[in-house]
Amino acid sequence: MLDGQSASTAATMIEKFERIRPLLAEEAPRFDAERRLSDAAFAALSDAGFFRLFLPAQLGGCGLSPLDFMSVVEHAAAFDGTVGWLVGNGGGMSRAGGYLPPDAARAIFAHPSAFVASSTGAVGKAVPDGDGYRITGRWPFASGAPHATTFAPLCEVDDGSGRIVLAFLPREAVTLIDSWHVSGMKGTGSWDFEANDVSLPTEFVCDLQPVPTQPGVVYRLPGASAFVWTVATVPLGIAKGAVDALVSVSGGHRRLGIAAPIADRELVQAEIGRCLARCRSAGAYMRSAMSALCAAVENESSDLVAARIDYRLACSHVAEVAMAVVQRVNDLIGARALAESQPFERRERDVRAAAKHVAMSAEQFVTAGRYALGSDISGARF
Repeated sequence: MLDGQSASTAATMIEKFERIRPLLAEEAPRFDAERRLSDAAFAALSDAGFFRLFLPAQLGGCGLSPLDFMSVVEHAAAFDGTVGWLVGNGGGMSRAGGYLPPDAARAIFAHPSAFVASSTGAVGKAVPDGDGYRITGRWPFASGAPHATTFAPLCEVDDGSGRIVLAFLPREAVTLIDSWHVSGMKGTGSWDFEANDVSLPTEFVCDLQPVPTQPGVVYRLPGASAFVWTVATVPLGIAKGAVDALVSVSGGHRRLGIAAPIADRELVQAEIGRCLARCRSAGAYMRSAMSALCAAVENESSDLVAARIDYRLACSHVAEVAMAVVQRVNDLIGARALAESQPFERRERDVRAAAKHVAMSAEQFVTAGRYALGSDISGARF
């Protein structure tokens, strides 16, 4: 899809989100209580196409560019961390349509409610078996598991090669384990799942760094980079949502013992300005780093390693900025930030949980520093 078409599609998706916002707002209190997205919320997002953001347009998807994907996910996360996380994960994993043979991709995404739940938290085993594999393992953190139609875990091929693949397992082939009892991102339903000697045709298995079956740079990105992009945008959206929530209540809210509304206090005005600057600069850095990475991939540049390291650095940086911004917003709002009925405390729990994801690990600061100093990075994961 051309950049102009992608931008237009992203704008349409944001308009669609605004149309279903009232329903999502009505359902949102249930997310944490039930530890999953409600059926009504999932159906609204699915019907609107939010779990097909990276699916090639030829297969009925949005075919967004990485930057336009970021805009849509960020918008969803600003509304609600759970919604943003699942839009990022579900919409992000729809990129499988650009890796798999077209017939396999059509089979996975034929259902209007198709949702691929992935897991990179463990590595299972894929035993070659004729024209396919037998898949065994248990994997954690499959966000969206309660509604997922396909599960995509990492597996090592059991042939001595060390080859790592993604296996796309139908829901009926796995056993779900409700293990998601956490303090933040409670509504994401990030359950464990397991498979025991499941037979899978070879067309539903691809390398972690696959040969694309569709055009588009997003399908040519390094596997780890494409995966990170699906979640690293979410903390930034949560932080922007926190600032928006503070602005929306600041005119009539007074801290105990202080006569002036918080909107009239210079301290608050200055801190809102700082929070906006931090969010915007961190977001600009992420977009710049992704743009440079895409250019390096397109041009088959010798600077791909540097681009990948800088990109991962930007993702880890945005997580730290987002946590600091949400914390500062909640400090400014005071005790009101503790109330579950208010739009503050949940964002603090969610942004801290999101930032703990390995995609935004502080180890990336070490890798970037070592690379800048000319030290050995051969064992680093980026």
